[in-house]
Amino acid sequence: MNNRVCIILALALGAFVTRTLAAQTAPPDSSKAITLSEAIALAQQRGHQARAARAARESGRYRHRAYRSGLLPQLSLGGTVPAYNKSIISVLRDDGSTEFVPQQQTDASVTVTLAQKIPVTGGDLFVSSALARLRVSGPAAYQSWSSTPVSVGLRQDIFRPNTAAWDGQEDAVRAELNERAYLEAMEDVALQTAALFFDVYAARVALQNAVTNAAVNDTLYRLNTGRFEVGKIGENDLLQSELALLRSRTTLESARLEHERATDALRLALDLPSGTTVEVAVTGEVPEFEADTARAVAEALKNRAAVTAVALDDVQARRSVAEARLRSGAGATVQASYGFNATAPEASLAYQNLLEARRFTLSVQVPLWQWGGRHEGVQAAQADRERVANLSAATLDQLAHDARFAALALAQARRTALLVAKSDSVAAKRFEVAYNRYVIGRITIDNLYIAQAEKDQALVEYVRGLRGYWAALYRLRGATLFDFAAGGPIRE
Repeated sequence: MNNRVCIILALALGAFVTRTLAAQTAPPDSSKAITLSEAIALAQQRGHQARAARAARESGRYRHRAYRSGLLPQLSLGGTVPAYNKSIISVLRDDGSTEFVPQQQTDASVTVTLAQKIPVTGGDLFVSSALARLRVSGPAAYQSWSSTPVSVGLRQDIFRPNTAAWDGQEDAVRAELNERAYLEAMEDVALQTAALFFDVYAARVALQNAVTNAAVNDTLYRLNTGRFEVGKIGENDLLQSELALLRSRTTLESARLEHERATDALRLALDLPSGTTVEVAVTGEVPEFEADTARAVAEALKNRAAVTAVALDDVQARRSVAEARLRSGAGATVQASYGFNATAPEASLAYQNLLEARRFTLSVQVPLWQWGGRHEGVQAAQADRERVANLSAATLDQLAHDARFAALALAQARRTALLVAKSDSVAAKRFEVAYNRYVIGRITIDNLYIAQAEKDQALVEYVRGLRGYWAALYRLRGATLFDFAAGGPIRE
């Protein structure tokens, strides 16, 4: 090949390389590519992790509704239909003797109860109605019906833990924890999707750069072959050029595989059908807003699920102390009911001539000697509450720490993204100049390959800078559950 022809071809390729490098960070066609926000929206709508988070939230909501439903009056129906007993029983005769006679007994009963839990006191209020029948076969056969048209009663523990009140406090905190955990899960999905999104972008940029480098090194090798044939360069330079060509081809094969892997990983995260083309659209712009560290800390301590988890731990710890103090101490149970009942040989007569039915019971439980068990139980509960308090304080301090440095990291990531974008432009321009100077024989091949390596490294750092900024942004959102760009808390 004529040396002049080689030079002309090299200059033409140099112009092509310049246009290629300038287009490496240009956004792709928006009609075929998805942006980062679109990818995150798809992942939060279709992704398996997002679906699992929604299912967990719905499960918590249903549990909360079930608890609230349990506080409403509960209507139930119970009974025995029937109970049968055939046996020999003893019968006391008028003369004082005892006779054993066979007997068959069948009884049945049905009761309707409307019960209401009283959260303030922890007692149970109920209204019931019952009907029962007893039939006895044998020498002393008879049948009797018994009715309780209405009975109003109360059961109340005294000096005992109010489990209903504690359950109510725990349920309210759990409901809030469930909602905040869902928001954090969605932000985790956003962060993971952003990482996969920029994996695809980095792989695409690396592939484009590898294609360009392979083409450039191929042309350089052809150019150096012609120069070697006319004796303008030594064999060492030719071998160095051939080695660079072989390495660029190896890098190109690896870049193709990595691009395919990253694209498929993003496709899986978005739950798209196999074979769906996934292209990403990335611009070099980064939003211009500042995240105040004090605001970040305040929002984290107000919005994070861990804050609600700390509140739940505190409720449970206080409940343990209260139960330890009351459960093993002196206590009492009051049961009282008032109503009407009657008995008759026929069911139609069982609701006539009603009589009052009164019942009152006061059960007292007073432990006399526990060998210090009650005191030790209370001390254990108090020590556990202190443990919870210290861990909770550490958790809140860590939340504040994470939020503060997440805000600082975002500011640093933005400055870094702007600097590496400038470095990428400078490195690309330097390689263009070095390439053109090498073609006309003004610099050595070593300087050209140094410029190429620096261009490649600057491109990697540029992609890494963009990735780092968006990762820092979504980490800040997850650490605070606050959207600093919109100026409001994150909602579904």
